Amino acid sequence: MGLSLSPLVLIVLACSTGSFLQCNGNPFRRHHSRVAKHNYRDALSKSIIFFEGQRSGKLPSNQRVTWRRDSGLSDGAAMHVDLVGGYYDAGDNVKFGFPMAFTTTMLSWSVLEFGGLMKGELQNAKQAIRWATDYLLKATAHPDTIYVQVGDANKDHSCWERPEDMDTPRSVFKVDKNTPGSDVAGETAAALAAASLVFRRSDPTYSKLLARRAIRVFQFADKYRGPYSNGLKKNVCPFYCSYSGYQDELLWGAAWLHRATKNPTYLSYIQVNGQILGAAEFDNTFGWDNKHVGARILLSKAFLVQRLKSLHDYKGHADNFICSIIPGAPFSSSQYTPGGLLFKMSDSNMQYVTSTSFLLLTYAKYLTSAHQVVNCGGIRVTPKRLRTIAKKQVDYLLGDNPLKMSYMVGYGPRYPQRIHHRGSSLPSVANHPAKIQCSAGFSFMKSQSPNPNILVGAVIGGPDQHDRFPDQRSDYEQSEPATYINAPLVGALAYLAHSFGQL
Repeated sequence: MGLSLSPLVLIVLACSTGSFLQCNGNPFRRHHSRVAKHNYRDALSKSIIFFEGQRSGKLPSNQRVTWRRDSGLSDGAAMHVDLVGGYYDAGDNVKFGFPMAFTTTMLSWSVLEFGGLMKGELQNAKQAIRWATDYLLKATAHPDTIYVQVGDANKDHSCWERPEDMDTPRSVFKVDKNTPGSDVAGETAAALAAASLVFRRSDPTYSKLLARRAIRVFQFADKYRGPYSNGLKKNVCPFYCSYSGYQDELLWGAAWLHRATKNPTYLSYIQVNGQILGAAEFDNTFGWDNKHVGARILLSKAFLVQRLKSLHDYKGHADNFICSIIPGAPFSSSQYTPGGLLFKMSDSNMQYVTSTSFLLLTYAKYLTSAHQVVNCGGIRVTPKRLRTIAKKQVDYLLGDNPLKMSYMVGYGPRYPQRIHHRGSSLPSVANHPAKIQCSAGFSFMKSQSPNPNILVGAVIGGPDQHDRFPDQRSDYEQSEPATYINAPLVGALAYLAHSFGQL
């Protein structure tokens, strides 16, 4: 007869032998003693699947968003270049290079900081990055030229068409020596450099190609200076106008090249040019347009973790941003809704929620590594406090809000049904093989019916400053998803899923 042990003894034995049961000292339970209300692992998986719904070009056999089909297969032909692939940025069928590059940088940063926690999702995240970098390599194939947009945005927006049906002009727009674009070029260099780190071990040849291209693209950005919305104003504005100028992208691009190449020339570039490029400015909004805050946090790592004393000032610059976010801190300048959501602006506010949450978690990681805290006018703010604030923002997004509404499509029992997204709102090609013409699509856009195709993982613009959300398809400010909303959320969800033992 075998030895029979009580359940309690079995648990004690399991804990003492290092099992991953919920025991004291479980390495997964790093910051939270209570059980999670949310399935962060499910949200992480869905936040990455979303990118497959945004794909342009020839879809692979392992495509998981199966209501989508091939599209934009002759993109680039207008200028005799191959620009097939990449992502549609949001709910339309234009490929905007500026936000696509930022999306790539943030997806890469998510993987670099938290990819080690992603387990089975790491491969999916890397595929999402590679779909973008393959395209960015095509867009930068010619020296001192970047193809920064495919599609005429005004004509595209005058139709409500599936990407598979699109027949509006696929005009191609570029920046070059005569029409510079230091902002889009600096961001593209950042994206290529960050992604080169992602693939350094798994595909060294590809990684080297990305790094070499990043170096060349940054040289172009720095040598031929000017904002891309000067020369391309009627094509890129008001959609992705560079309102913050190009200085932030030069600092951000240099910061990523410094991290990716370890070449001292980038460190000296940052030391010489940092102040001119706005390192110390008090602009505390981080998104597709303004990268100053991201550059400050990124460069603070070099001081905090790698002990690069010459970048000491970036700890102070990063602290200033963090203090602006902390509710009730002496230098707090951030607005929150009554329900507790960070509120930066009415148009696509959720992008600032996800980017800020990512920066809080990333900075908390750097501070913990260096045994440091944030100093806000004499008040000590610990890494734990930063993580708590980030978690509260992500939890609001996932349904802990006055409407009990998840702002991620397909996650939770209640989520937006009428998102502003052409492919999601029109019948799929499988269900309606015949072409739906340009203006015929508007009857679907104006309908009150739920979207027929669920764009799983899409995070939309979100509620207004009073926590209200009408769920109206025409309301692009609140109901439109975008790749750059999801990209930083991938990292935040990986961290939360790990810290609650879900991965």
